[in-house]
Amino acid sequence: MSSSVTLSAATRQNLLSLQDTSALTSLTQNRLATGKKVSSALDNPVNFFTSKALSARSGDLGGLLDGISNGIQTIQAANTGLTSIQKLADQAKSITSQALATQITTTGTASTAFAAPTAAQTVSFFVNGAATSASIASTDTIDTAIAALNTAAGSSIFSKDTTGTKLVLNASSDIEFEASTDQTALGFSAGAADSAGTDYYGAGLDKGVKQSADLVVTGVESRKALSEQYNALLTQIDQLARDASFNGVNLLSSDEDTNKLNIQFNEKGTSSLDVQGVDVTSTGLGLSALTGTSESAAAGNKANRGSFLLDADIKATAKDLGAATDTLRSKASTFGSNLSVVQNRQDFSKNLINVLDTGAANLTDADLNEEAANSQALTTRQSLGISALSLANQAQQGVLQLLR
Repeated sequence: MSSSVTLSAATRQNLLSLQDTSALTSLTQNRLATGKKVSSALDNPVNFFTSKALSARSGDLGGLLDGISNGIQTIQAANTGLTSIQKLADQAKSITSQALATQITTTGTASTAFAAPTAAQTVSFFVNGAATSASIASTDTIDTAIAALNTAAGSSIFSKDTTGTKLVLNASSDIEFEASTDQTALGFSAGAADSAGTDYYGAGLDKGVKQSADLVVTGVESRKALSEQYNALLTQIDQLARDASFNGVNLLSSDEDTNKLNIQFNEKGTSSLDVQGVDVTSTGLGLSALTGTSESAAAGNKANRGSFLLDADIKATAKDLGAATDTLRSKASTFGSNLSVVQNRQDFSKNLINVLDTGAANLTDADLNEEAANSQALTTRQSLGISALSLANQAQQGVLQLLR
């Protein structure tokens, strides 16, 4: 036979109230412990899954921030390289200025007196590599010969000594003779044979003689030394361009496989920036190493620049450097613009991550101040409920006293 305890209506009502208060207290304590008002889909499915989606996107963007940061460093490495290469280009410009300031002279007096040839003779010589010639007739005096020679040279570089019998050469240029007979015809001592033409400058010269012992050429070796310094700077430009890499990406390299950079800005890959590298090696800048040999200008080579002998060639090299400088500045501006875009997107991503995290937290996080106040209120309510339950049972306690 089953039996049950019969509770009064007041007692049962107070008991239910205490049970509700206990459940709320447990919920409040859980929120205080976890900091979450929605800790599972059972608490609030919409808020729970919405918060999960927001947090997932925030995590994806956080992962992209590493790539964005690496992209910024890569562009900064390239920009640093461009700045350093620009300094080297400026040094090269300074060398061309020094070369132009270095004066080339050819001076000397013939060792024997001038004598007209027995038959008309053409004297072939070169002024800084430019071929020219003068005709000396058998009837020419030293004065008429000087006039013919100066006309061929384009300036008054020949004169006569104080005796009036010997030729004097005083030129602000390098004067070379094609053959020893051209030297001796004017009274200068014959130079040694030079089939390779190593002492000649200009296009297409492959034979001749070395300089006469009566003549002294100055400035050529100084300009040659400057040209070697110029070549050394081009080597440094190439090495610096190869070293300006970050994390395996070099935006200044001529290698098309490594001088590209792709930076992703969103988790779907629909927002990105492609940064194309540039070739700022000496070749990419249109700068060629200067060789010591005479090359054909018609073949597209930079003739005469090896020794920096000709002012025109030095100026042409300086012009190439000017174009290289313009290229460097243009590329630096492009990299600066790309860097600004990437940094802006980095700041945007950080702020968006903060918005997403805040939105996710608003959907699931508990207000601890509110929950703490609720806890105190529930504690008070529980105490009051216990007191009320005690009062509800007093009537039954009175019956117990009668039975005693």
